[in-house]
Amino acid sequence: MHHHHGRLRTFGLLMFLFALLLLVGAIVAYFTSTPAVLFLFAGIGVVSVAYSYWNSDKIALRAMKAYPVTREQAPALYQMVEELAARAQQPAPRIYISPQPTPNAFATGRNPENGVVCYTEGILNLLNERELRGVTGHELMHIYNRDVLISSVAAAVAGFLTTVTQFFLLFGGGRGSNNNQGGNPLMLVGALLAVLLMPLAAGLIQMAISRTREYDADSDGAALTGDPLALASALQKLDGGIARQPLKEDPKHDAHAHMMIANPFGPRAKQMFSTHPPMTERIQRLRNMAGMG
Repeated sequence: MHHHHGRLRTFGLLMFLFALLLLVGAIVAYFTSTPAVLFLFAGIGVVSVAYSYWNSDKIALRAMKAYPVTREQAPALYQMVEELAARAQQPAPRIYISPQPTPNAFATGRNPENGVVCYTEGILNLLNERELRGVTGHELMHIYNRDVLISSVAAAVAGFLTTVTQFFLLFGGGRGSNNNQGGNPLMLVGALLAVLLMPLAAGLIQMAISRTREYDADSDGAALTGDPLALASALQKLDGGIARQPLKEDPKHDAHAHMMIANPFGPRAKQMFSTHPPMTERIQRLRNMAGMG
């Protein structure tokens, strides 16, 4: 029931995000009298979603300088991943390692058949085998729940809203000012306020979607491993490890930071607009799953 509720909530948030997009589109069409531009923007939006979805693994792995490892190089990791994949009755993903010292892990790939789990050297050095198994269960469920598609759509639509907003602020009202469409200053002010607030609303919705998927991956992954306390212990260690050695802030990391099991930028994890839920809440939920609430 919990997982069903989480998926319904994600679907509802995505639909609301698309509704915002249509509303902004209607405002821009009204005040610019150029509906054809919307078709161009819609095309750009579809292309950006498709590109992000199809190339999500390459983009994230390249940014983290990750490299593939063979069964001979990492036999314990392969055994762990394949055992959990078999338990989930799903394909086993490819395994990559990033040389980053900050402890973290993420999953990517457009579907279960093309899934990838990437571990940083930092997380491999920090966690014990049981904790790493808990993290692996979490990442596998991101792949099997098709969260890459969901996050790609949310990010692309939110970005598209920002683009439309910039267009409206640059050109909005220019054509309408010479006809009746531009004659109502209150309507123009209201439209400007609406368009200005849309990217903020889209960002909040994108954050809510990401947080919902993290909670679901925690609970689904803990159910897969049968060991919620292992993931809780891993998250506790990651919280301290990232605070000591956060990932260096760089625009190339911003696009995939939401994919990681923990916010890679340290203190920023406590920000209101973080795409990750508070670590204390995630740990408490897992303890509750284990009957230790």
